[in-house]
Amino acid sequence: MRVVREIPHPECKITVFWWNQKYLIKLEKGPLEQTFKVSELDVLEEEIDEILSDQFISQALTRFDEMYKSLSQNMP
Repeated sequence: MRVVREIPHPECKITVFWWNQKYLIKLEKGPLEQTFKVSELDVLEEEIDEILSDQFISQALTRFDEMYKSLSQNMP
């Protein structure tokens, strides 16, 4: 697995990897992470910035909140 680049963001860590003919877009916030796999046949490396729009990141941050609530509610 190769790190393509890291994208700075104030609320989460965003890293793009290339592995097995796919780009993996990984977002991390605290103990949680979300990974999106995109085939290199479907998107060029330069187009990853288009995927990582403000709306996409906003939705991911909302999902992190939901994930955290779910985890917290189900912890013993």
